[in-house]
Amino acid sequence: MTDAIPTVRLRNAWRGSHPWIFQKLVEKPAQRPKPGSIVDVVGVDGTWIGRGFYNGHSRIALRMLEADPDVAVDAAWFAHRIGEAVRLRRDILRLDAVSDAWRVVHSEGDGLSGLVVDRYGDLLVVEFFSAGMFRHREWIYEALLAQFPGARFYSFADEHVQKQESFDYRPVSSSGAAPEPAIITEHGIRFRADPAGAHKTGFFADQRENREWLSHQVQGRRVLDLCCNTGGFGVYAAARGAQEVVGIDIDQDVLDIARGNAKLNMPFEGGARIRFVQADIFPWLRDAASAGDAYDVVVLDPAKMTRDREQVIPALKKYLDMNKLALGVVKPGGLLATFSCTGLVSEEQFLDMLRRAAFYAGRTIQVLKVSGAGPDHPFLANVPESRYLKAVFCRVLD
Repeated sequence: MTDAIPTVRLRNAWRGSHPWIFQKLVEKPAQRPKPGSIVDVVGVDGTWIGRGFYNGHSRIALRMLEADPDVAVDAAWFAHRIGEAVRLRRDILRLDAVSDAWRVVHSEGDGLSGLVVDRYGDLLVVEFFSAGMFRHREWIYEALLAQFPGARFYSFADEHVQKQESFDYRPVSSSGAAPEPAIITEHGIRFRADPAGAHKTGFFADQRENREWLSHQVQGRRVLDLCCNTGGFGVYAAARGAQEVVGIDIDQDVLDIARGNAKLNMPFEGGARIRFVQADIFPWLRDAASAGDAYDVVVLDPAKMTRDREQVIPALKKYLDMNKLALGVVKPGGLLATFSCTGLVSEEQFLDMLRRAAFYAGRTIQVLKVSGAGPDHPFLANVPESRYLKAVFCRVLD
């Protein structure tokens, strides 16, 4: 079988373990395989290195998948890899006891470079980040159905990914129409996941453990949820006994979903008040600080700032500005939970930014906890790119 697989040769000696091999390290094959084709990879001396996806149009020319020459990358291979990913979540992490919303496949973290799958109840959302995964999507669906019989599918790829990877794909659901939203439960709190609506991924399951931890610090307190999106932190806070919750976001569509999520959990124990405001957080925070308005708990969870390495410094400047303003509305002794989902910003850079933001805000911060995405978002030690979410929980002092 392997004789029929095209062979791609590397230009230089290769001793790396990272699954990505970039275009400049790869010789252009005489007969170019189609983007996403499965190929055998050999070194400059012809020694077999591994098997993976080839894409002559992408900056990442090779995505390595298999290091055993006797193992074919076929439908059975996908069934095994996806089965192992599900076993981790179900049998080891026991996530079904906590939620019916979790990440099923986390790309390189599960040895499936370029594939992300999220589960929302009976709805599986499949996101393609590589032409290889898109090209072999039927094997992926088949493997997922074996693990989740009767599941509904919604699959898509971002436009920038399609451009980089050279394929065209419009969002598709198994029914042919936009999928009905799923109502999921997480730590006893309900949310509406709607991947075909305003909210791209349906729901941010990566913040599950962070929402749960913070929600136990809010009873009887005023909570401000900045860049609240569909209201995850705010709804948790209201359900766990916060005195008042205010959610701020600039996107009216996600705020409509947030209000619906609040209603799913009404009446809140203790009669917590929760309201959502459409606003740009920068002028809103300046006005709040000028008015002397302060909160016991402030959450700041902005969207990804950049995908471009050249824009990391400007991204850090935005983080600095918004964190400085957020610190200005935290009561003395209160909590700030601040996050970054920009993978190109390291944890060290994020903590340094936070130190500077505290200096400029004239506040002292006592870091209580540093974390990231939940364990259903594993990353390999040799692939730090899979570790994208930074979470810092601070006590704010004068």
